[in-house]
Amino acid sequence: MKGLFITFEGGEGAGKSTQTRLLHAALSKLGHTVHLTREPGGSPGAEALRELILFSEAPLSQRAQVLAHMAARADHLDSLILPALARGESVICDRFHDSTLVYQGYGLARGATRDLDFIRSVRGLLACEPDLTILLDVPPELGAARVASRGGKTDRYEQEAIAFHQRIAAGFDTLANEEPRRIRRIDASRTPDEVAADILSVVMNYLPS
Repeated sequence: MKGLFITFEGGEGAGKSTQTRLLHAALSKLGHTVHLTREPGGSPGAEALRELILFSEAPLSQRAQVLAHMAARADHLDSLILPALARGESVICDRFHDSTLVYQGYGLARGATRDLDFIRSVRGLLACEPDLTILLDVPPELGAARVASRGGKTDRYEQEAIAFHQRIAAGFDTLANEEPRRIRRIDASRTPDEVAADILSVVMNYLPS
């Protein structure tokens, strides 16, 4: 039996890292074998590419960013995600295909059809889609304030202007409206415990009995 593949999406400061950890803990406590991972990253090769994608000072073109994300994703899939799912184990991943489509397609390319089609074509080559996507919905301004309050090193996307993050929010909204059965929207402006309770309630409906 194939395991359940759950991805978390949302803009900066939405609380994905916190909520993926809480869900992992809750499902593990219930006796499920669950792997917690992230993108870009999740395997040694993908983690090396993560540094280039997020923190390199060298500029990358929009298409180069897409292909770098997809290369990291291919290694992540082959090394961790697909083997775990084939064993009947579940996987929780912080970001996946939707982030690439939204950040590169709607954020950087401003929704240009040619760029969206390019991303979707490469996405199709990897032939793996989530069973369930949790979209943590938070206003871009609140997300930016959360990122600022954390301090520390920021990546190339966190450094973008607020208009970029507004396009990100609009892009995720578009995807959620297009795929309401896969993408479940959760109000992430509330307390972590309130958000986690709603997420677990949704996920329990997707787990095999």
